[in-house]
Order: sequence, then structure tokens, then C-alpha cells
Amino acid sequence: MVEKQGFEHRVLIEDDNPSIVVDDLKCKKCKLCQKTCSNEMAVFDHYDWEKTGHNAICINCGQCVAACPFGAITVKRNIDDVYEAINDPNKKVVFITAPAVRVGLGDAFGLPLGSFVEKNMVTAIRSLGADYVLDVVAGADLTIMEEANELVERIKNKDGYKWPMFTSCCPAWVKYCETFFPELIPNLSSAKSPIAMQASIIKTYFAKNVGIDKNELFVVAVAPCTAKKAERLRDELNASGAEHDCDCTITTVELAQMIKEKGLDFSKDDNGEFDSIFGTGSSSGLIFGNTGGVMQAAIRTGFYMMTGRNMSEDELTQLEPIRAIDNLKVGEVNIDGVKLRVAAVSQMSEARKLIESIKNGEIELDFVEVMACRGGCANGGGQPKILRKPMMEEARVNRNKNLYSTDTKEQKLRYCHDSPVIKKLYETYLEKPGSHLAHELLHTTFVDRSKDLGE
Repeated sequence: MVEKQGFEHRVLIEDDNPSIVVDDLKCKKCKLCQKTCSNEMAVFDHYDWEKTGHNAICINCGQCVAACPFGAITVKRNIDDVYEAINDPNKKVVFITAPAVRVGLGDAFGLPLGSFVEKNMVTAIRSLGADYVLDVVAGADLTIMEEANELVERIKNKDGYKWPMFTSCCPAWVKYCETFFPELIPNLSSAKSPIAMQASIIKTYFAKNVGIDKNELFVVAVAPCTAKKAERLRDELNASGAEHDCDCTITTVELAQMIKEKGLDFSKDDNGEFDSIFGTGSSSGLIFGNTGGVMQAAIRTGFYMMTGRNMSEDELTQLEPIRAIDNLKVGEVNIDGVKLRVAAVSQMSEARKLIESIKNGEIELDFVEVMACRGGCANGGGQPKILRKPMMEEARVNRNKNLYSTDTKEQKLRYCHDSPVIKKLYETYLEKPGSHLAHELLHTTFVDRSKDLGE
């Protein structure tokens, strides 16, 4: 519980918030955090503080961190937990890196904004003491296999589900839905996020393959997102039988801090490669970091599941409207004669407007991707902060462009279902998308949090 008196100038933050912390001695009462939380994220001023019993409502997105020019609101530091695990002889430390980290990390080292620094990142993480470095792009591919399968099942049994189907890989959006629109919980895909899926697989399949007890593995997720710190603590996401599937989450900013503390020459270390057991991900999985990326990947694989073939270049043009960087993108896709009305929306205030339009019957949709942060994960609250608006926009555009630069017709591995890593995982362990084991490890449930509003 927080006392509001004296804090009318900033957002309310609980002391036990797992994602963000505040230092009021640094606060200059500019109210930028309030404006961002209210106008962009549709949280502050969208609940009655008296009705909540003086409890703050927070979706852990961290956009208040990005907005604060004085460093009064910051990401909660978890890197000491990583150092402790690295120095523990009984632990094997596994780093897993989200797609958008590789287009944000270079900003912290003075490289051109939005530079694609995958190899530098992997080399640096190994130098920090990681035993394994794995790519969450493979986890994104896995998410799409399960989510696309779910979409196809909904199409085939349309009357048995609530529509539209919403994506669920953004934890800030999920918490927002649970709090403000719990009636939409049945519409959410039950597929876990890529990080949550990959953590479950690491503590089971990966542990068995490398011959290490799951309790000796320490999984560190590196994300552009502060909400991932809160997601990690959800009871519904621990499926492996270990204490946690994901043991620690750090942001891009925290990884940069570790690299600097170690004194590594980040810009020159550019020969790193991910460990092979999860070393090959598709470009569909990589574009998860952009708004519209999840939607495109799901449609591509859903199309394959329904037709037995990949989309042609002409058919892929149906997805071009979703590929834009705008906050709201709407289109129509034809899958083997089935027309789907689709939308991708980023920034919670825009998502809220879209949801209200859906509820009011002003727009009819079948499949909706929601990302809480403007432009998607690439601009999450855990990315290096850029305060000057022209540079902020330049970074946003470049991050988006550089993720998409890998996703062209020349790309050898463009579809999640074509990944040899994913094929092997299903053939030797999971059996097929939607199998009993897949549901145990890769799917989740949600919680109605509307009571937190006190209404």
C-alpha cells in the first residue's frame, strides 16, 4: 500500500513492485511519468485510488522509467542475483536473450541507434561467465507453433470459442486485460510467452539433453521489457517442477551495466554464436520484437497448418499492412478460403480504444495482436533510455527496420515450422503442437484481477 498524500506529482509505485523502484530525492515533480502512464498506457487516472484501498495499479511496463528525465524512477536491479549464480560452482548459468535486445543494446555503447549487435551481445554474455547462451527466437518459434495451432483449432470450431482471439505474449498487456477487461480472458491465447516457454523447455528437455539436473540450472532471461520481471513470478508459469522455470530476468539496460562493470570492449567483440541446441531460429521468430511481428508469424504458420504449404510471395503481401510501424494496423488475410480480419495494436491507450470499438460493435475482428509499448518490444521500458524526441523516434524506426532486415525472401529460414530445432523438439519430445505434454509445459492460465480496482 502507498500513501498518495505528497505524491500527486508522480505515479504510485508499491514498495514490492518487482519491476520498478522510485527515489523521491531525485524527483523534480515534472509529472512526465503520470502523463505517460495515463495518456500512453491508460493506467494512471483510469482507476480510483480510494476504491483500491490505497493500492497502486501497475502493469509493470516500465514506460514511466523511460519517461523520467531525472532517474527518479528506475528498473529494479537484479544483476546481483546473476553474479551470485555465476560465482556459484554448483550452478550452470543459462542466458536466454529476447529478439529486441540485439537492436537496443548497442545504444548503450554509443553505436548508431538501433544497431543490430547480436554477435557482440553473445560474445559479451559469454565473457560475463555464462555457461550457455541461447536465443529466445527459438522460443518465439515454439510460441507460434502452439499459438498458430490454437488459431487453427478456433477456426475449425468457431462456435466453441469467444472471438476475437488475442495474443498473450506481452505480460503487461496480459495484466492489463486481467485487471481492466477480465471478460476477455477467454479470448486470450493460452500459449505462454517465448521466454516462459523456453524456460520450461530448458528445465526439462534441455536439462536432460545436456545431462544437468534442472535444479542446477540457473536461467537468466535478458529482455527489453520490465514486465518480464513480474511475469517470471507468476505461479502459472512454473511447469518444470523446479522452484522457478526462469530464475532471473534482467533488462537490456542491466546487461549493459554488467558489460561495463566487467570492462569489456563491446563494440569489437563481434564473433559470438548461440549454442547450437537452440541456435537456429527463424526470421518469423526474430520479428516478434516489432509490433505486428507476432501476428505475421502466426498467420504464416497457421496458413501452413491449414494448407500444407508455405505462403507464396504474392500471398505474403496480405501481411504488408500489419508490417507497418503505426500503433494500429488492420488488414484481412485469406487462408485457404477462410477470411480473417486481423489487427496489430501497440501502446495500451490505443489498445484500449480498439477494445472499446470491438465491444461496441464498431469493428469486427478475428485475431488481434496487442503490445503494451509503442512499436512493440523493441521500445520496451527496459531498453536504453533516449529522452530527446527526434533521437527517440530515430531509435524506434531503426530498431524496427533492423529486425525486419533479417526477414526477406532471401532468408533461408523464414518460417517457424521450418526450424530444424523446432522440428526435432516435437519429434523427440513434445510430439505435436497442442499435445498433452505441450499443454503442460507451454500453455498457461490467467487470473481475474478486476477486484484490485475495488469496483
